[in-house]
Amino acid sequence: MPRVPARESAGGTQSVERALSLLSAFTEEHPELRTSELVAATGLGQSTVSRLVGALVNLGFLSHDTRSGLYGVGPRVVTLAGIGLNQSPVHQQSRQLAQNLAASLGLGVNVAERHGTSLFYLCHFEGPNAPRPATLIGRGGPLYATALGKALLCELPPDEIGDLLGTEYARYTPHTIADLDALLEALAEVRRRGYATELEELAFGRTCLAAPVRGRSGQIVAALSVSGPLSAMNAARQSELSMTVIEHADQISSNLGYHAALTYS
Repeated sequence: MPRVPARESAGGTQSVERALSLLSAFTEEHPELRTSELVAATGLGQSTVSRLVGALVNLGFLSHDTRSGLYGVGPRVVTLAGIGLNQSPVHQQSRQLAQNLAASLGLGVNVAERHGTSLFYLCHFEGPNAPRPATLIGRGGPLYATALGKALLCELPPDEIGDLLGTEYARYTPHTIADLDALLEALAEVRRRGYATELEELAFGRTCLAAPVRGRSGQIVAALSVSGPLSAMNAARQSELSMTVIEHADQISSNLGYHAALTYS
């Protein structure tokens, strides 16, 4: 294979970085953008943005509404996201179980992994008592303010958690854990009980229970949660639901090759 000249290689890398910065400008809050908004969001020149969005539209990574002038995420991005999701062993082993659980409980059921400082949803199913206006799959979320996040963090060393999240956290509600000491206390409780709780910490009127999912080695690789409004998940149901969450998380762990009596190096 002929060697690519350094200048050409650097230019190609720069074009890729610029194209990815355009794709990254699209968010849940701003799913459609005009060229001028992409210029402002990326800091790239008008001509560069126009050239790159034209190429991304032709390749299917962006869509373009000629009447409104708005660009949006294209079908090729959805296809790639589906390929990545379907390759995930956790997704493969938990999807049907989570879907069945949501149907039987009538509540929301989610499966998530940790990516850096936030959780990342792999599965999301809604029950009639826990509807949501949009899917959670692919979204991130704060580790310290969610039951899923606490389940994912619960066995990390305290100094690693501090390095990861810092010592003070933004509040979403008055119930949100706001500092490292309080978070470490909550994580100790997760380890003692085997499941994590979230009571109006991320949003008013909502609660959640989550349990860790382990891979073959025994390390926590994901978490499973049941969530819904306070009216559907009152204190009287917590014991029942917590056991259900633990049992189903353990089933996913077993599907991934983990057995409590035997771990692998």
